[in-house]
Amino acid sequence: MNSAVNAKKRMDHFMTMVFFAGAGLAVILLIAFVGYVMIEGFGHMTAKIMSFENGGLGNQLFNTLYLVFLALVFSSLLGVPAGIFLSEYARKGKVVKAVRMAVETLSSLPSIVVGLFGYLVFIVMTGSQWNLFAGALSVSILMLPLVTSVTVDALQSLPDSYRQGSYGLGASKWQTIWRILLPAAFPRIMTGLIMAAGRGFGEAAALMFTAGMSTDIHWDNWDVSSRLCPLNPFRPGETLTLHIWALRTEALEANANEQAAVCSAILIVLVVSFSLAARALSYHLDKKMGGNR
Repeated sequence: MNSAVNAKKRMDHFMTMVFFAGAGLAVILLIAFVGYVMIEGFGHMTAKIMSFENGGLGNQLFNTLYLVFLALVFSSLLGVPAGIFLSEYARKGKVVKAVRMAVETLSSLPSIVVGLFGYLVFIVMTGSQWNLFAGALSVSILMLPLVTSVTVDALQSLPDSYRQGSYGLGASKWQTIWRILLPAAFPRIMTGLIMAAGRGFGEAAALMFTAGMSTDIHWDNWDVSSRLCPLNPFRPGETLTLHIWALRTEALEANANEQAAVCSAILIVLVVSFSLAARALSYHLDKKMGGNR
């Protein structure tokens, strides 16, 4: 009897050590990776590299932010309503199961396949050339499953008393969704958008066939119809991830390694900064609307 209990204790102690070792190894790998990239990146960061001139990364940084913004708009306009429909309107059945399976399958598609789809649909079929708009649409396809799933989970995790209380006061279903459920679920939906934005910052394969590998913009030209205007979404726009790929494969620049290191550090700073800012906004909204704190 005692030997059996001691064996269980030894196994419990062993498994606890395994879990601690796994967690510690993951933390060490993360610190080592981020530390190496940040040290290499900031070590080569100069005013010239960060400029908007030839050889600088300013234009690529702007293209990255602009493309992620457009992709978030597209994925929010489609993903949030789809999530509301699946959570509040769709009845359980084969159709809903098929839609959910389609969303899950879409989330596992390789990004290069989505890039080829975007090239055929948004470039070839429309007769256009590489542009940021097509790139943003392609990236939004990758973001869509995450935004939809998070919206569904956020709404379904709310207590049913929210709905019953609203209906009891005479509110319609739409008023209940708009005034009660969405504000209460907004912090979790915001978390989904943060995660989707992180994928947008790091996406490259889907943009190789859609956004283009060049940037020719003039910062004194604000005519949106001009292809030289920075805000024109129908112009080619190389992002930081595409620039890294070009630097490491073509090495046309004398300081290709330094530029690639700086690009990597900027992307990490962007993802972390965006995540912290969005979480601060989510905390503020949760406190204001949900009264949870």
